[in-house]
Amino acid sequence: MMYSKEKQRELYDLSKTLLNQKEMPTLEGATKEVQQLHEVIVYHEWRYYVLSEPVVSDFEYDHLFKRLEALERTFPALVTPNSPTQRVSNDLSSDFDPVAHLVPMLSLGNSYNEEDLVDFDRRIHDLTKTDLVDIEYCVEPKFDGGSIALVYENDKLVRAATRGNGTMGEEMTKNARAMRSIPLNAAFSKYGIHKVELRGEVIIRLDRFAEVNKKRVAAGKPALANARNAATGALRVKNNKEVADRALEAFLYQLGYAVDAEGNDVLAQFPTHDEGIEALASLGFKVPTIERKVCKNIKEVLHFCEDWQAKRDEYDYEIDGMVVKVNSIALQELCGYTSHHPRWAIAFKFKAKQATTKLIDIEYQVGKIGNITPVAKLEPVALAGVMVSSVSLHNEDFIRQRDLKIGDTVLVERAGDVIPYIVKMMEELRDGSEQPIVFPTTCPSCKATLVRTEGEAVWRCENSSCEAQIQRRLMHHVSKDAMDIDGFGQKYVERFFEEGMLNSIADIYRLDYDKIAKLEGFGVRSAAKLQKAVEKAKANPISRLLYSFSIPLVGRTVSKILVAEVEDIRDLQAWDVERLTALHDIGPKVAENVVAFFSVQANLDLLDELGGKKEEEGNGLGINMKRLASEEKQEPITDGALSGKTILFTGSFQTMKRNDAKKAAIAAGAKALSAVSSNLNILVVGEKAGSKLKKAQALGTVQILTEAEFLEILEKGG
Repeated sequence: MMYSKEKQRELYDLSKTLLNQKEMPTLEGATKEVQQLHEVIVYHEWRYYVLSEPVVSDFEYDHLFKRLEALERTFPALVTPNSPTQRVSNDLSSDFDPVAHLVPMLSLGNSYNEEDLVDFDRRIHDLTKTDLVDIEYCVEPKFDGGSIALVYENDKLVRAATRGNGTMGEEMTKNARAMRSIPLNAAFSKYGIHKVELRGEVIIRLDRFAEVNKKRVAAGKPALANARNAATGALRVKNNKEVADRALEAFLYQLGYAVDAEGNDVLAQFPTHDEGIEALASLGFKVPTIERKVCKNIKEVLHFCEDWQAKRDEYDYEIDGMVVKVNSIALQELCGYTSHHPRWAIAFKFKAKQATTKLIDIEYQVGKIGNITPVAKLEPVALAGVMVSSVSLHNEDFIRQRDLKIGDTVLVERAGDVIPYIVKMMEELRDGSEQPIVFPTTCPSCKATLVRTEGEAVWRCENSSCEAQIQRRLMHHVSKDAMDIDGFGQKYVERFFEEGMLNSIADIYRLDYDKIAKLEGFGVRSAAKLQKAVEKAKANPISRLLYSFSIPLVGRTVSKILVAEVEDIRDLQAWDVERLTALHDIGPKVAENVVAFFSVQANLDLLDELGGKKEEEGNGLGINMKRLASEEKQEPITDGALSGKTILFTGSFQTMKRNDAKKAAIAAGAKALSAVSSNLNILVVGEKAGSKLKKAQALGTVQILTEAEFLEILEKGG
């Protein structure tokens, strides 16, 4: 099956139209829509399963599929044997020999919210007619990879196949043998099993996926859109060395078929799904462990699913949901199957992290130090629970590398709270109307000629009087990480700038609050509240003040290092590059930028204006210029309970907040780290510890402590 570019554009556009269909049509209208849905669903299955390059999100595909199901329920005469609802999705590609599965590999029904899960539980009660108040479920990750079936006979791996169309798959035994997580021999005979077929998912660890993409880009190849592409693509390569190089792994999640030497079914020895998984674990297979839970009722299922949705981005592998299965095999048999999915299982799908949309325009933003950042304006699309309509394109090189044009259909990703970004454009959906993106040569604010320094990726406006830069520097100065002036956000900066009340950092500290109180949308109370916040900021530590000046490469950590060495922030004027680089963690570029800032008379005048001249009695606008006691250089604690140790905290704690535990550890001489690495000595684990615990255990050199054990060390002093 192949589609021309023209046909793909037609089907993509038709999909977007069908996604907006809500009303139930007449029989004539339904007949036409059902035919259209057949065509677009088959197309999207081909993109997803065969090419591993979907052009719609899972949510959009499911919406189309459910729309077809609804039409077929309303108009039963429109159900045909070749309807996508009557068979499992197809990923046969003709590259490998087809083989028949011992039992069908079906798809899963999907849910996206609490109501769907509660309704699923109600259906299970109806189907099983059980008197049980609570039905037990086994919940495990829905890995986003490639489904496989493994056949063992006489304890030896004899065949591996992709899911295919559910009945027939593609034989890929050589590739399976290259995966070290798949045992070549497994002692099924100890369970009286002669022949068995297992279900699993082939995936790639996310850090390994990043390495694969790095190598591809270095070799001039396009980056893979997601971890699923990296896994499913390798399954179909003819050279199994590629499978080994990508370090693919297989998680096994089901015993699908098992018979003894006489051909008798022996699955009954595993009365629950969970017991079957435990048997696979005992035989050396990789199975979900901390990610799997037997829940006593649907309420517990919901909490477990929501918990994993919240921490999915901390996990080592890509998961797009959780699979909920009736744990009792006897109850599973009572539920039965449809032609598409088992009635006893459902997938709780997480909010989409990737989706396609249109790039409709480009805006260029001027940063606080003149960097010009192109921002893509998109047709709004839902990603990970938020509507995304703007995405940073970083710089001109980013645009060129991805060959982006205005009018392109683009794949957008948002993982957790990370800022969304464009993964790639969909070349096959171009129709010729797309327009090249022409990067400006002059500043969009002040029209000064842009400059790009050799070795840098950004174009920059070097006019420090540029109004856009001034506003950005003001926004940074009042921000939470800098001077933290409560309530003084972007809108206030823009408003006061327009009113002519705010042109420099010094103006922030001499605002006319009587005038502000009379502005539309303000009042005496809001003006007084703002004045109180500004007055409070005047006493801030000078590390915040230094960071607020937008010196390139001088972040919060560097600012703290610098001010620990001086009594007054203006003392840094006397420091040269050599003296600065002698400090730990201060490199030559940072040193040069600090020297450059304190070499500009206007900056020195600003400091005097804010804090008063150093040698005079006056205090200018009242801003603190002196190092506080809390900013003094701390000598390392050599006799503490944790002296010389590095420490990290994960999970939730009962006795104290995690940040308080960190402070206590530092007070005891430890150095706090932000991630698991070979430099880590101690990991303190609270409840619901995630991937950090697994990584630390894998290193084998990290001491794992409970909260109680950590507190005991502090109390005993060693």
